[in-house]
Amino acid sequence: MRRLGLAVTLTWLAAFQSGPAQPASPAQQTGAATLQELRQQLAAQLADSRFAAAVFGVKVVSLDTGKTLFEHDAAKLLSPASNCKLFTMALALDRLGGNYRIQTSLYASARPTRSGTLKGDLIIYGRGDPSFNARRHGGDIFAALDRLVTALTNAGVRRIQGDVIGDDSFFQGPPYGSGWSWDDMQYYYGAEISALSINDNALELSVSPGPHVGAPCRLSLKPDTRYLLLSNRTTTVAHGLKRVLHLYRPIEHNVLYVTGQMPLDDKPFTETVTVHQPAGLFAEWFREALLRRGVRVRGRARAVGWLERQTRPLDTARLVELATVESPPLRELVREVQKPSQNLYTDLILAHIGERERARRATAGAADAAPSFRTSEELGVDALETFLARVGIARNEARFEEGSGLSRNNLATPNAIIQLLQFMDRHAEAEAWRDALPIAGVDGTLRNRMKDTPAAGNVRAKTGTLRWANALSGYLTSAAGERLAFALVLNRYVPPDAERTARAEIDKITVALAAFRGRSDEGSAGR
Repeated sequence: MRRLGLAVTLTWLAAFQSGPAQPASPAQQTGAATLQELRQQLAAQLADSRFAAAVFGVKVVSLDTGKTLFEHDAAKLLSPASNCKLFTMALALDRLGGNYRIQTSLYASARPTRSGTLKGDLIIYGRGDPSFNARRHGGDIFAALDRLVTALTNAGVRRIQGDVIGDDSFFQGPPYGSGWSWDDMQYYYGAEISALSINDNALELSVSPGPHVGAPCRLSLKPDTRYLLLSNRTTTVAHGLKRVLHLYRPIEHNVLYVTGQMPLDDKPFTETVTVHQPAGLFAEWFREALLRRGVRVRGRARAVGWLERQTRPLDTARLVELATVESPPLRELVREVQKPSQNLYTDLILAHIGERERARRATAGAADAAPSFRTSEELGVDALETFLARVGIARNEARFEEGSGLSRNNLATPNAIIQLLQFMDRHAEAEAWRDALPIAGVDGTLRNRMKDTPAAGNVRAKTGTLRWANALSGYLTSAAGERLAFALVLNRYVPPDAERTARAEIDKITVALAAFRGRSDEGSAGR
């Protein structure tokens, strides 16, 4: 999801993030009785003049018979937004398997002495594990680091004479996805991509009124840290006035400028903001976690990235791996990607696959192993293209430059999405794949959509939202008990009113499919 600007007000934010979908009409609830009736119903909706300037790609296929129930502009390349995650997570499950775990290592130049002293630096070497976050541990960031601290103390370390170094050089390339917009990067959905990630590479800012009119507002960060500095340029204003807050963190800076006003009687406002160079924040919090556990650290916390390692390579063969911790299994990470539509985790997994691809090419002595510099992301996209060819998707039906869908340059046809859905429905990891998708009216990004309709508790699908792109693709069971795969992608649509939003239009079709009482194999069903 992407915000439409930097100004934030409570009423606007609530409307954008959680506005309810429009309820289904009685006709939708009842459902078309025949395939012809369903096709007429969907065709009439798409033929309306409100879509004249838009592109609405639709395809619906039976998983039971393989027949197409309905299609409209299914061969057009469209912006799929976060439906891109379907492709990236399918690649991950196919290439790595649901049991795969990402390792984070602790390196040093030598083992600790008998007394537990580490004579040198401690290096925390990440490979893209996204699971070090407070959210998974009741809001306690130090509890999130406990398994890593325990692994180190179990290795006999009691004192560290050198620095604590957060090393994210496993990933090579910029910390931003290709095609991202600069104003995405200060909000949670544009968090920096780092092989050593912590707390989703973001912090929660809280803004509360000051003690009296004219006083600055109170600002705080959670989890607490001085890594991101706050420049408070706010004012508390009189009761009843409008709240207007602006947040701005310059790219590659760790200063957040907060400006605007908040009325004296207002409730606290919270927003999630990103940090620059999260490996440094990881190192700082890990150093503090060690101190809290009684491990003395003489040096400071600092970060090292891939550019520095180009001139001073990390030779792990000459280092001692003191300990290793593993991420949750990939099938669990895929759930944490698909349910909330988590951009960062998607990009971390794609970059991790990219580095495995680099290692594979080097081991195989491939001619293209190192003809020129390739980023982790580029190599991940190479692996994705290879996978899509095996799925049977032609190159002209899916073009990606990053994995999460935040790029406006990613393109896919509804045909390609359906081909992927059919392939993964038969895959060895089909159960993990389907279980990761949001359920209409129940959880994830569909928890507030299509409630009290035949789609609720039935539809499992991935959402997609950019400024001029909306999508919903996945699976459902019709009222006749037939398993359907569907892809709905709406681009460049300007709603004529508040009731006919892109989301409402997509939900209307989805509910109609769930309520459909006919079957794909009746009469002239096959096309």
